[in-house]
Amino acid sequence: MRLTVVTIGRLKKGPERELVDRYRERAAASGRALGFRTLELIEIDESRNRDAERRMLEESVAVANLVPERAAVVVLDERGEALGSTVFAERLGRWRDDRVGDLVLIIGGPDGLAGALRDRADLRLAFGAMTWPHQMVRIMLLEQIYRAVTILSGHPYHRA
Repeated sequence: MRLTVVTIGRLKKGPERELVDRYRERAAASGRALGFRTLELIEIDESRNRDAERRMLEESVAVANLVPERAAVVVLDERGEALGSTVFAERLGRWRDDRVGDLVLIIGGPDGLAGALRDRADLRLAFGAMTWPHQMVRIMLLEQIYRAVTILSGHPYHRA
């Protein structure tokens, strides 16, 4: 299964970028032996439209164009489910075992994602009720993907 994280906005060099890269590399390396062939990060520029609804629509269209037809889709959404790490790992494992070819995990821009893209999701995932900066959400999502891979492999990184 190919994993792709799609985000609106780009991270500059710095500690946040280093953490994103570190967790992406760890998850990609550890995941290969478990059937996760790749873990790619795609950053899309934020729309410059002045109208929030138009920005959200333009960004969502750009994201939707990157989602393969039969992909499983996870969107980060404050109204989504707050899953524990083990349950998240089980979901990833189930998609892999069901031979889903692509899993796309989407982090929207500051205005969120258009309803049609949210509705397309197989899972809406929330990192709690608080609002988090997009840089932090990227780090947390990639860390949770790495943690899920270690859970699935039986590695002691995750101790519950």
